[in-house]
Amino acid sequence: MKKLFIGNLSWETTGDDLRAFFATFGTVIDAVVIMDRMTNRSRGFGFVEMETEEMAQKALEANGKEVKGRAMNVNMAKPQENR
Repeated sequence: MKKLFIGNLSWETTGDDLRAFFATFGTVIDAVVIMDRMTNRSRGFGFVEMETEEMAQKALEANGKEVKGRAMNVNMAKPQENR
């Protein structure tokens, strides 16, 4: 799995912010902050997809690093379960 779950994001953090930050660990395929449909405000988490498994493993080192004043939680994303 090359997709990372990024939690504890500040409300101001954008997908572009995540892309720029995680580019230091390798090639970022996709970076998205999940938004609330009703308020159009960040829900405080997002996902980053890295090009390779190795890059994703390296990016786990970002756990606890700050972006826009908040320490991120970085973990491997789990497959979405059926609701």
